[in-house]
Amino acid sequence: MIENSRRSKQEAKEKVRRRMNVTVDPDNYEYIPEKKKADYYDTDIQQRVAIYVRVSTDDIRQTTSYELQKKYYEDFVNQRPNWTLVDIYADEGISGTSLKHRDAFNQMIADCKAGKIDLIITKSVSRFARNVMITIGMARDLSHLKPPVGIFFESECIFSLNDDSQMALTFQATMAEEESHTRSRSMETSLRMRLDNGIPLTPKLLGYSHDADGNLVINPEEAPTVKLAFYMYLYGYSTQQIANAFNALGRKSYLGNINWTSGGIVQILRNERHCGDVLTRKTFTEDFRTHRTLKNRGDRPQSRYINHHAAIVSRDDYIAVQRMLDNAKYGNKSILPELRVVKEGILKGYVSVNPRWGSFTADDYYRASQSAYDSPDELAENLENTNIEFNPGDLDLRGFEITRSSFFSTKDKPFVRFSGNSLQFSTECVRKFGKNTRIELLVHPLLKRFAIRPTTKENRNNIVFSYVDNLVYYPKTVAAGAYFRVMLELMGWNSRYRYKVYGFQYTSGNETAFIFDTDDSEAYILADEMTDSEQDPSIKPFSSQKDRFTGIPQQWARSFGSPYYLHDLSLSALDSLNRNEWALMLEGQLFETGKRLNVTPFDTLKSYIRNELATVAGMEASQ
Repeated sequence: MIENSRRSKQEAKEKVRRRMNVTVDPDNYEYIPEKKKADYYDTDIQQRVAIYVRVSTDDIRQTTSYELQKKYYEDFVNQRPNWTLVDIYADEGISGTSLKHRDAFNQMIADCKAGKIDLIITKSVSRFARNVMITIGMARDLSHLKPPVGIFFESECIFSLNDDSQMALTFQATMAEEESHTRSRSMETSLRMRLDNGIPLTPKLLGYSHDADGNLVINPEEAPTVKLAFYMYLYGYSTQQIANAFNALGRKSYLGNINWTSGGIVQILRNERHCGDVLTRKTFTEDFRTHRTLKNRGDRPQSRYINHHAAIVSRDDYIAVQRMLDNAKYGNKSILPELRVVKEGILKGYVSVNPRWGSFTADDYYRASQSAYDSPDELAENLENTNIEFNPGDLDLRGFEITRSSFFSTKDKPFVRFSGNSLQFSTECVRKFGKNTRIELLVHPLLKRFAIRPTTKENRNNIVFSYVDNLVYYPKTVAAGAYFRVMLELMGWNSRYRYKVYGFQYTSGNETAFIFDTDDSEAYILADEMTDSEQDPSIKPFSSQKDRFTGIPQQWARSFGSPYYLHDLSLSALDSLNRNEWALMLEGQLFETGKRLNVTPFDTLKSYIRNELATVAGMEASQ
């Protein structure tokens, strides 16, 4: 059996050998050679040649290199009679790390794809590009054209259409990119050393000139324009009104133009150098490849030089304008960081929320609320004072609870719903307030509660929370973009969820208020927004509706409501309050969250604006 197998294999091998030893009859055979592939050194093949030249800066020394490259490659092509020069594509003062602004390069590639070019010649890989992806990708794309277009890199003696060029080209392209990266890091280090060691950059801006030493000095012809912009904005003019006035006055920008826009005015008002300071690195370059400029939001270190040079406007005026600009999108023009806190009554410790002020932090609200108490421990002592005394025969109800009303029907129960950057109160709240369509929203960050009470439009913290239709009042969605982020932080909420907080009505005589306790709240969670940990199959939603789940506080899982005696004490405490102690409408007292600004007086602003606008009809400060 084995012997037969060996014999069979030997016969198969002999058959292959006989088939390979074929004698070709020259009279019946013709060999057809392949077309000769063009190479960069071929002079006997007609080739349409493009020259690419690039220098990365506008330095005069680079201009010399630029012109020499062009002249050299013109002669290089002209010396070869079968070559035809299509064009010299030249980019001057352009970086090679991206294709952005490389108009000549992009035009050359477009001409290649249009069939106008057979060969590209450039000095080196780094002149072609300093980006590995661009160099390799472009070489491959051009090689796949019909007919293919080759690139000859003279310094490295690499021709992209050669089969053995890929490794060498990839290596050289990587070296060129890394060289650019190294230079970028060197420039970044040099810039940081300069900015952080007392030599900040101070480019030209309106209102200043540079002296012989490069220091900023006030330009007496331009400074009044800057000052007028700040004074008009402090006085109440909008940025567009200021731009219109400057155009009418013929005031020139630092570029010498008379074409003012609202954005141009904002740039003046935002520049800290006008109050004598210098803030370094407001923007930074994303990376050496894209060169994209991004706003610095803590991504890079910064230095602030205070009183670096003479100021055109006071620092307090500058700070006041920044606050006005920050809050203008919420319709607020206030410049003072004021919170108001209720110091007495049932709303003691509640802080009034300004719906058009977005600059307060969670810490500001905490400190304002704490200021209502004589000591930091007063609130804690009141909450912990739950000692219970029994008389003989009394029924001991310790361990019993008052069940949360949200476990039952909540149709007529007052609530407020927080969703996105808005909030909406229930119909029950609106109907109880009757014709009062404006409310004041208050928050107690220590107790994590909200409250609303009716107010008038004279209260700058008023919010319109309802509208009337056919004599019936309905809830209105209230925009809360200015303070919503801080409210989430105060309540410890997740910004991905919507919340519904139930409340109680408190009435004393003709006065009514609603207080909402976040301990009595529900969270609405979209199924596709739940994290992996939230999708634990052992955790069941309180209720569900299609793709939305209702979640309740974790502590509810261990109780039905508040302890009986704690609930009873809170009710009896309210019952024992007299008229003055209730004080539902007690006005909040001022709590300043920062240093009070010494802003230029109103009359001074008005006088200066009048003088400057005297020649512009209809623009005088007559307010």
